[in-house]
Amino acid sequence: MQVITSTDALSAFCTAVAQGPFVTVDTEFMREKTYYSQLCLVQVASEDDAAIIDPLAEGLDLQPLLDLLADESVVKVFHAARQDIEIFYKLMGEVPGPLFDTQVAAMACGYGDQVGYEPLVRAVTGEQVDKGSRFTDWSRRPLSKKQLTYALGDVTHLVDVYKALQKQLDKTGRASWVAEEMAVLDAPSLYFTAPEAAWQRLKLRNVRKKEIGPLMKVAEWREREAQKKDLPRSRILKDDGIIEVGRAAPTTPEELGRLRSIPNGFERSRSAASLVAAVQEGVAIPEEDLPPIEKNGPRTPPPADVVDLLRVLLKRQSEHHGVAPKLLASAADLEAIALNDEADVPAMTGWRREVFGGLALKLKHGQLALGLEGKSVRLIEGE
Repeated sequence: MQVITSTDALSAFCTAVAQGPFVTVDTEFMREKTYYSQLCLVQVASEDDAAIIDPLAEGLDLQPLLDLLADESVVKVFHAARQDIEIFYKLMGEVPGPLFDTQVAAMACGYGDQVGYEPLVRAVTGEQVDKGSRFTDWSRRPLSKKQLTYALGDVTHLVDVYKALQKQLDKTGRASWVAEEMAVLDAPSLYFTAPEAAWQRLKLRNVRKKEIGPLMKVAEWREREAQKKDLPRSRILKDDGIIEVGRAAPTTPEELGRLRSIPNGFERSRSAASLVAAVQEGVAIPEEDLPPIEKNGPRTPPPADVVDLLRVLLKRQSEHHGVAPKLLASAADLEAIALNDEADVPAMTGWRREVFGGLALKLKHGQLALGLEGKSVRLIEGE
């Protein structure tokens, strides 16, 4: 088992695996007490080699690994890639690429919705994965042999899973489907929340117009504080606290300190002064510059019968094409299509429209019927 703790060893390993067409990658990290994930291990494998990289080793420079992740000639294979990519985006300032997510590919190959790594390995290779070390403290040293064996298995098994899925995608002509999904993962906004956009994470409904600016600025203040101090957002101010502070719009630290969501003594800190300043900055935003906020109220419900028919069609198409239903359309997609032929949802674009969205419109308008053929649902084209 190769455990890399020096820059020279890392450089030699990365140079060797970069000669192949792909590498599989996984990480072990801790995040319970921080804003950013604390990277504890990186596991990398190719068809011929595998290693565990210890980023906590004294003097180790991860640059050779980051260069490998940025190498466009080598496909980077992850399973459920989002959290891993977020870590590397912080280190690199860019998204590694090209990417291949075996969880997404498995959905396109009929292995179910968001299948986990262990059941996927078992289904594809027949191997059993020991997940007993999954929730151990990866920041403590030394790591046990059991931990290291578990960690390395997350990338060595992934080599075989990737090759099997890639073969199946090539056979079925669905490689382009997965490529579309991988393009979505290239968006930096998935991996970093800009403070000025942090308010979009909140459920801001039934708020008055004059409250929107302060709420936006309080959310921005919290995001900056969390990033600067590397603390979870909730350790800075909970979501309910943002709403309370934004609505109260305190003009002084003393007024701020009277709010229930503010800890005793906080009003005497420098952070209190900056929070009050953020609130007042929000108050000063001209009304015409404020974004529209969706309001609670009566909405047009989707016709239940149409949604039910679309569900049957979705099940039929997912089974017919051997693809996970959620990859084709979500429940929200079905409701949107039932209400609007021009619904701006994933199910109405790209390959999904070809497999499901276009047929959904035909079914909705009576140009397509569903019938039974034995125990299976069949499509009946109208005239």
